[in-house]
Amino acid sequence: MLYELREYETVPGRMPALVARFRDHTLRLFAQHGFDLAFIGLTEFGENSNNQLSYALRFTSYAEMEERWSTFQRDPEWQQVRKESEKDGPIVARVHRRVINTASFGDGSRS
Repeated sequence: MLYELREYETVPGRMPALVARFRDHTLRLFAQHGFDLAFIGLTEFGENSNNQLSYALRFTSYAEMEERWSTFQRDPEWQQVRKESEKDGPIVARVHRRVINTASFGDGSRS
């Protein structure tokens, strides 16, 4: 199992726009494109605690991950949503991305 962890650092003052984009559009589009969302939330304590949205997606393989992202990025609805949500300027200042492979630890269940 692969987990892709993404942490979006927003442009100051733009967190409400990013939350709205995810809530009103992105999560539905993720589901439409077969993404398996493990969690999504805002950082409440720690570095960037007022300026960071994080989420994790589950994938069975690198090929699946690449295919889902490729299809999502080409989706005309996503392209329009992104364009409209950024009409007042950029929302995301930086994206931190990690892919975590759980294979070395079996299926992850505890005995």
